[in-house]
Amino acid sequence: MPLRRTLFSLLGIVVAASALTSGAPTQMSVGDVRPGMVGVGRTVFDGTHVEEFKAHIIGVLENVIGTHRNLILAKLEGGPLANTGVIAGMSGSPVYIDGRLVGAVSYALGAFSKEPIAGITPIAEMTDSTTFSDVRAPGTKVKVEYPLTRDALTAAFRKALNWNRPFAERPGDAQMTGVSAVGGFGGDQLGTLLRPIATPLVMSGFEPDVADVFTGAFREQGFIPTGGSAAGFKNGEAPFEGPLKPGDAIGVMLVAGDLQLGGTGTVTHIDGDRVYAFGHPMYNLGPTEFPMTRAYVYTVLPSLFSSMKLSSTGEVIGTFLQDRATAIAGKLGPGPRMIPVTITLESSRQPKHSFHFTVVNDQLFGPLMTYASILNTLGSYERQFGSASFTVRGTATVKKHDEITFNNLFAGDQSSLNAAAYVVAPITYLMGNDYEKVDVEGVDITFATTEEPKTATLERVWLDDPRPRAGRSVPLKVLLRTYRGDEVVRTLPIDIPANVSGPLSILVSDGQRLGQTEQREVRTPQPRSVDQMIKALNKARRNNVLYVKLLGSEAGAVVNGELLSSLPPSVLGVLEGDRNGGNFNPLHSATIAEWELPTEHAVAGSRTLTISVSQN
Repeated sequence: MPLRRTLFSLLGIVVAASALTSGAPTQMSVGDVRPGMVGVGRTVFDGTHVEEFKAHIIGVLENVIGTHRNLILAKLEGGPLANTGVIAGMSGSPVYIDGRLVGAVSYALGAFSKEPIAGITPIAEMTDSTTFSDVRAPGTKVKVEYPLTRDALTAAFRKALNWNRPFAERPGDAQMTGVSAVGGFGGDQLGTLLRPIATPLVMSGFEPDVADVFTGAFREQGFIPTGGSAAGFKNGEAPFEGPLKPGDAIGVMLVAGDLQLGGTGTVTHIDGDRVYAFGHPMYNLGPTEFPMTRAYVYTVLPSLFSSMKLSSTGEVIGTFLQDRATAIAGKLGPGPRMIPVTITLESSRQPKHSFHFTVVNDQLFGPLMTYASILNTLGSYERQFGSASFTVRGTATVKKHDEITFNNLFAGDQSSLNAAAYVVAPITYLMGNDYEKVDVEGVDITFATTEEPKTATLERVWLDDPRPRAGRSVPLKVLLRTYRGDEVVRTLPIDIPANVSGPLSILVSDGQRLGQTEQREVRTPQPRSVDQMIKALNKARRNNVLYVKLLGSEAGAVVNGELLSSLPPSVLGVLEGDRNGGNFNPLHSATIAEWELPTEHAVAGSRTLTISVSQN
């Protein structure tokens, strides 16, 4: 049966491409559109059957979303439209006049509008703006702050999805051609009231607390989050009426697998293997690589606020390559490469669980969707808030580079948020780098959980002999106090080098405080390549490790992004001559030796011990 479906899909794509190339409808220029014309629109109100509706042309709004950008204003009629108004999910519904394609239903008046007044994006503007090009430059990115709280995550989406606004900023920005007013509003006023038709957002498998974060952020940007899942059909056969055609429902997939998230709209035009849809942007990201899917409409839900199609995504049939101001566009065929993510949960309370999903290979939405998926998985099976501990182990595979390794412990009231961010922050860092395009080939993470907050505080460090001899090994004592108030004493042998003497310092610190100290005093260099970025990520300090440094007064330097300590004066003199090139930074203290002390807790604190080393 799966083979039969695959052959049917491939045959359908070939037949569609052949038929549309030979018999595609001609297009009507916006200059030929006149008030009083009656067009025929096509969309799906139920299931997969394309139905017709009427579009009574009111006039043309000129220069509404930029110079030489126009919008055809029409009143829709037919099907459920009299009761629902313009329906979320109709975006992209093609409109024909005398058999000629005019454009796509794409805009509507704001919420609570009594009449189905819609804006139609001219087809020429849809095709012209979506010329296929390479993936967008690395500079097109949004900075995301980690660890992500609910407010920070919502703010990241607001900043990323900032296109959804009135397409005319001021009443004078749009001019109505052919009619003076509609429903008491002049053309200049309508320009500020019209909005892109909302896009239904299918969310399946997301637990309520996580879903609330995303639904709030997406809703503010013109989406209507709904439930649903990938469409399931009787006997495994999809009830689609032949190959993809104008008026069919279509989906844009962001997350697939055990979790699913994607938007749905309508196909406007097919030219060979090229597909044009929506008539407005989904995210306005420019070049993209998002999966194109079939979509199934279960029903239309009427609403005084905003009626919508209750729909779900189906099989992948191609790739959306452009997301522009006037349309999304892509090609039929194989889907794009996605990032596979595997999450394993280990807990003493229940059997081991494994989850598999894929997220879009996109420098903005790839990390955000990965974060949401991980946080949702943790929240579904473990407590998301309150005291808990998460041990994180795993890898992220990067094409043509070393893999990123994960090994850390998070404990406390927001441990799930921090554990999820710990995995996603390096992926965000790499995918948004300015050096080269990075392909993350996969993420495989195991979370071992416990419902006790395994935290501890560093209270004291000491040596039994405050005047140790050079060349000897001495025991460093460390006192920790756990979250229950218990004292834990750990001993770490440290070797005093034979060539040192006089006053030295022993710094014992958790990773976070040590990093802050280095940034402030040592001026840790920034990586200058992807390889250096990955090296720095893999050397990042862990929460359950105490870091011990033996510090002296010998000078060091940062050379070409690498930290070099205890350099001889002759070497420093040579490097000093090259400091004007910007690759040399002198340091006034040096790390003579360093050690790590693993613990069973997420430890916090910093202590400095001064010692005097003798040569006798």
